Amino acid sequence: MGTFNRFEDIIAWQKARVLCKLINGYTLKGLFAKDFKLIGQIKGSSMDNIAEGFERGGNKEFIQFLAISKGSVGETRSQLFRALDNEYISKQEFQEAYNLADEVGKLTGALMKHLKSSELKGSKYK
Repeated sequence: MGTFNRFEDIIAWQKARVLCKLINGYTLKGLFAKDFKLIGQIKGSSMDNIAEGFERGGNKEFIQFLAISKGSVGETRSQLFRALDNEYISKQEFQEAYNLADEVGKLTGALMKHLKSSELKGSKYK
């Protein structure tokens, strides 16, 4: 894993952005559009936590925010089941979003592992 100059360079953030756009599209149609509570929950902040953690400039803080992001993406996977069970999304839509959320979680976990083993402390320590 290389060094990142901007959070936009982080693949986990890029994939989380795609996931957010995908889910946002789902929430704009049919009965899903009327379930404001679920919409508020499922539009979680996985990509935002990656960005915020990166911008803090230190690896320890970044790892902490990545852990929050990983938790958020797990919550998103759970909420996708609720959307499927309520018939807000099709099985195909569920599978597409679930697989992407799973990938974001794995990428985030891999980045956390990399940062924990890195001797670099972060950009604010340069």
